[in-house]
Amino acid sequence: MSIATKTGDDGTTGLMYGRRVPKTDPRIAANGAVDELNAALGMVRATVADPFVTDAVLAIQKELVLLMGELAVLPEDRERYTAGGFHFVEKAMVDVLTGRIDDLEKNHKISYQGWATPGATLGSATLDVARTVCRRAERHVAVLAETNPPVNGEILRYLNRLSDLCWLWARWLETRANPPAE
Repeated sequence: MSIATKTGDDGTTGLMYGRRVPKTDPRIAANGAVDELNAALGMVRATVADPFVTDAVLAIQKELVLLMGELAVLPEDRERYTAGGFHFVEKAMVDVLTGRIDDLEKNHKISYQGWATPGATLGSATLDVARTVCRRAERHVAVLAETNPPVNGEILRYLNRLSDLCWLWARWLETRANPPAE
């Protein structure tokens, strides 16, 4: 089977369970932005050499696949989705991200000097790109929630928390590369 199915040549794309929507649908914009985020996090894993970040990023990327699956399901197919063994984004997933943020803020020295100008290190720069892509994905999901409800509120919380975490990881890498004078 070829990746070129040609089914999208008419300006539509497929969702779960054979549903088709225009490629301009807010659901597709949201899903596409999350896909971009997943790719940006792949760049993080490829450029950051510290497993403290990369191990967590890999777990997050796997959760983003789950999140994209949820976004690809229309409300009328949610029951069928869960009956098929698929899961939705849950509060516990958000709590893990919050825990990582809390750990960074409490247990790791982070300097915020120069935070407004990304690029102090390659790793921190890729995290700042991932953060901004995450914010865009969050905005697209917010539009989807406004225009095509219902949308699981945990998705917005997850993306909001993830962007904060990317920002903190970037500052942590910068601090490690250029520790502040004691």
